[in-house]
Amino acid sequence: MKTYAKHKQCGILLQLLQKKYRSPELESQLEEPWLRDYKDNRFFLIDGLLYHREKHKSALTVVDKDHISLILQECHDCPYMGHMSEDRTKKKVAGTAWWPQWEQELNEYIIT
Repeated sequence: MKTYAKHKQCGILLQLLQKKYRSPELESQLEEPWLRDYKDNRFFLIDGLLYHREKHKSALTVVDKDHISLILQECHDCPYMGHMSEDRTKKKVAGTAWWPQWEQELNEYIIT
């Protein structure tokens, strides 16, 4: 949870999810797409880990900015799996973790 606290939106979500009652004051501090997904009940907290559920898919761990590059590297450049195509890398990331604009960041990573 310490790494989540470094990211403003994750920190706000943690506070909201730990409360028993709604907090319009905290909710107003969330930015999109965090606010929309919070209102759609897509975030939840288990044992200090923040999860995000995308529609009918499995829940994924929400990762902070400190770990995004590691996930992209492991899913695209992992020497044990060989260099993956864009489609295979997208599937791998989509089943590993969640953060806003992950597809855009993945595309930028693949290009560079």
